[in-house]
Amino acid sequence: MMLRISLFTVFYLISSLLLAQTSQIRGTILSKDGQPAQFVNVLLQEMGTGTTTNSEGEYSFGKLDPGRYSVVASFVGLTTQSETVVLGEDEKKTVNFTLQENSRQLQEVIVFANTNKYKADFTSKSLRLMSPILETPQNIQVIGKQIIADQQAFDMLEGIQRNVSGVQKLEHWDNYAYLNMRGSQITAFRNGMNVQMPWGPLAEDMSMVERIEFVKGPAGFMLANGEPSGFYNVVTKKPSGITKGEASFSLGSFDTYRTTLDLDGKLSKDGKLLYRLNVMGQLKGSHRDYEYNNRYSIVPVIKYQIDNKSSLTLEYTHQFSEMSVIGSNYAFSNNGYADLPRNFTTAEPNLDPTIIHDQSVLGIFEHFFNEKWKLTAQMAYFNYDQVGQSLWPWGISSVDNRSMQRGIGVWDALGMNKTGQIFLNGSAQTGGITHNLLGGIDMAKKDYFAYFNQGAALGDSTFNIYNPVYGTIPVAEIPTWDRSWSIRERGVNYNSSYSSFYVQDELKFWQDKLRLTLAGRYTTLKDINPYSGSTDDGKFTPRAGLSYSINKQSAAYFVYDQAFVANPGSDWQGKSFDPITGNNLELGYKKDWMGGRWNSTVAAYRITKNNVLTTDVDHPNPVTGQLVYSRQTGQQQVEGVEVDIKGELLPHLDLILNYAYTDAKVTKDSDESVVGNQVPGATKHIQNAWLSYTLPKSALKGLKFSMGYQYQAGRSSWYIFDNSESSLPNYFRLDGGVSYQSGAFGVTLNVNNLLDKYLYSGSPYGGMYYWQTEAGRNARMTVNYRF
Repeated sequence: MMLRISLFTVFYLISSLLLAQTSQIRGTILSKDGQPAQFVNVLLQEMGTGTTTNSEGEYSFGKLDPGRYSVVASFVGLTTQSETVVLGEDEKKTVNFTLQENSRQLQEVIVFANTNKYKADFTSKSLRLMSPILETPQNIQVIGKQIIADQQAFDMLEGIQRNVSGVQKLEHWDNYAYLNMRGSQITAFRNGMNVQMPWGPLAEDMSMVERIEFVKGPAGFMLANGEPSGFYNVVTKKPSGITKGEASFSLGSFDTYRTTLDLDGKLSKDGKLLYRLNVMGQLKGSHRDYEYNNRYSIVPVIKYQIDNKSSLTLEYTHQFSEMSVIGSNYAFSNNGYADLPRNFTTAEPNLDPTIIHDQSVLGIFEHFFNEKWKLTAQMAYFNYDQVGQSLWPWGISSVDNRSMQRGIGVWDALGMNKTGQIFLNGSAQTGGITHNLLGGIDMAKKDYFAYFNQGAALGDSTFNIYNPVYGTIPVAEIPTWDRSWSIRERGVNYNSSYSSFYVQDELKFWQDKLRLTLAGRYTTLKDINPYSGSTDDGKFTPRAGLSYSINKQSAAYFVYDQAFVANPGSDWQGKSFDPITGNNLELGYKKDWMGGRWNSTVAAYRITKNNVLTTDVDHPNPVTGQLVYSRQTGQQQVEGVEVDIKGELLPHLDLILNYAYTDAKVTKDSDESVVGNQVPGATKHIQNAWLSYTLPKSALKGLKFSMGYQYQAGRSSWYIFDNSESSLPNYFRLDGGVSYQSGAFGVTLNVNNLLDKYLYSGSPYGGMYYWQTEAGRNARMTVNYRF
């Protein structure tokens, strides 16, 4: 009885105390140019209690005792401000701050913090744009950390493309991403640098990624040469200046085990020396027997704030992959697509793995001359080292249509990419016109060594694709390769380099409502081919854009730009290729809805692309039988319409919805019979959706349900398409997930391909058909802890 009274007394006293705490401090934090400052840290120093500002720059502390409080507003890279207030009983006080930084400077240091939204208002600073996405005359879509976490994507190959209109994943060997958009493969960038290689780099693991930005159209002036269809820019995690960490452990279908660690903090008490460390380890099987991809990555980053104007960032990335023999994830048949079960493989259990080391070093120096002008210099070295082998059939008997002769060959590669960039951002005023200025130098040199000129038969020609028997080939009969010479000595070397000078002026009229962008870039390309010698080309590519703000929430835009990109390599006769040239005309309309909670983008475009490469099916490698050569086809024209919707559609309901219509046709070709054909790898209709609902405040607060689908219709085959039986069937995949986050602890469960559909992509090949299947219904679960 006494215990009950005591508990009641304690409960009563605590309740009375809480009810008595009715005083409040609240306020708004703005940037120097009057824009809301989101994600700024606000601390009550005496209590050690903190919060962050919302999208409107607002913060609040409630249920406070009367007394004196020091309110401190701070963020890494920002000037700390504080104010002391004295609260009386039941008193509410407002404390506002105006930061010394303008909205652009503020965005550069806090863009990484946007972890709880599907919508992004700014690009990363690696894209060099000074205006919000809404005001930029370009279709740019951003995939943030929260989207990646909700969908449990482990790397660039796992459904990232579903979040952007018109992007699709095509062929891959489970080691590097091949993404198509607007009728062709888009270029891979990392932190604003072109990292594309003939085969490589290794697909980025999501543990090291802050966000992924898809930029549509040429836009080469912004940071480097890229395909006319666009590029994607992977932005890696950088130090935030906030001491925090997160660890996760994942289990999944096909013997998947994965763990990650993300550490973020300060190495010095004054906060000038910061660090970020991301580590990942993974053992991952497949729905195909004898297929695996075991990986680890280590990514340390150090940032030194030299003074309040200058900083230096150093980043090292090491990604490692031990994977099954390349090419074994394809199925082959004389009789058509989907003729074999999903788990079919040409691999054997006793074949050596392919080993890949992907390393890079990045250095970034930033200096603010003043609040309006900033200089950035960055250099990077990328190294891709692959030692392995590949499987590719020499043929299937035309007598019984089931007996395959498998071929195996060496596949070693070494890619080295040196890139340097220096650019200046600034703003100036002439009369009533505001100028956002960008100018810079961009240089890169790429060396690529490839060696696949040793091959042999694997087993005999009695391998039955409809009743395969594995594990019967003795080790003594498995071919071995002569690697006594280094890859530099025995490999074929392709060398390409470019240097560019560019300048851009964004002129703002009528109180910044109308924005005219004028830009130009001069690029010189040099390609050294071991068969055909060297070629030098140079070209000036202009750019003009117009953006008009109908109101604060909506803008219409027009853009015209050109592309000029090297075509490295050679055809089967050793002849080098002419550079790709292209131009893009685009109209678009962007709108923020419900106070900026979600946005929509509608774009229509036409791209003309010259000197396009396609796979040469008439001249396979004479040793391995693989299709390794390309031919230059002439011209392609791509027209399309894209719609993207992203953000918090309703309270607690986040949505990603997109659609793309793509009409990609061959308009000129040396083979007149293919003129008018749909471009290989292009899909006419792509529509995706992802819906995520978090239960509001209740006993189940933190419980989230997600559901999404991917749909494609009018699919052409990957590399060859003749508008007939080579087309692929429509594609539909349904995925779902549930997660729970309570304070520092969280758990996420995703089930992919809920309908267990047989999904694949492929192409005809030398009288056969080959295709790559996706996994049937599969699941993965991740447990994470934040500290």
